[in-house]
Amino acid sequence: MPELPDLEIIREVLAPRITGQTITDVEVVRPLVVRDLTGRGFAEALTGQTFADAQRRGKVLLFPLQSKLTLAINCKLAGRLQCAAPSDRRQSKTHVVLHLSDGHELRYSDQRTMGQIYLTADLAAIPGWTEMGPEPFGLTLEEFRRRLQPHQGEIKSALTHGFVVAGIGNAYADEICFAARIHPYRKSTALDGQEIERLYEATQSVLREAIATLRERVGTEIHREVRDFLAVHGKGGQPCPACSTIISEIKAQGRPTNFCRTCQPGGLMQF
Repeated sequence: MPELPDLEIIREVLAPRITGQTITDVEVVRPLVVRDLTGRGFAEALTGQTFADAQRRGKVLLFPLQSKLTLAINCKLAGRLQCAAPSDRRQSKTHVVLHLSDGHELRYSDQRTMGQIYLTADLAAIPGWTEMGPEPFGLTLEEFRRRLQPHQGEIKSALTHGFVVAGIGNAYADEICFAARIHPYRKSTALDGQEIERLYEATQSVLREAIATLRERVGTEIHREVRDFLAVHGKGGQPCPACSTIISEIKAQGRPTNFCRTCQPGGLMQF
């Protein structure tokens, strides 16, 4: 799942490439991901539009258009973007292709067909938009504490559902909990003041360091997902980088949670 660090790199790469480019043609190869909220037709309304910028809010990529419409892409679990020449091989399950005035193509592929591409004049019309929490880098410790307080569930759930802070998914929630030395299944209400502060600081450092790493490792190949540098996520059965305890892996609804039982003691149950 592309999360805040992945999407921030995509935004950085695309902003200078597409700003000022006009969409000359739109191919909707697989329409299941398309959500036209204009009532004018997705391809019809997009053709002839000019990109004004590339932005990000939480886990949603935003492409404001000069007409005041916005193309908003929620990649969900497996959506990827590719900016390529027409001769470059398309990724499998490419759903939408935007032909640009400079001759390049902006392509959206999705192996799971779970993502959504919205065309809208009102971002509040996108499901979940108004419930999204603040961006992590503009969030103070006190606000983080306040937003965490009403949450009664597990700390990983609070991080991934986006109402405490926007942009964190399954992988980086594992990394943040590990960096903070907090078991991902601890109840949020059980955390003391020092643990909340560690969680806040880990949120800042983990995401910033991941952005820096991806900027170097991914470069302009934004269709690639690079996760091998993560400390615990996806490393079930391997030794913990801090203490060499074997990293635990628990799967729920097909998504793994990885943690170290030595570095992150406690939780609702023993695994």
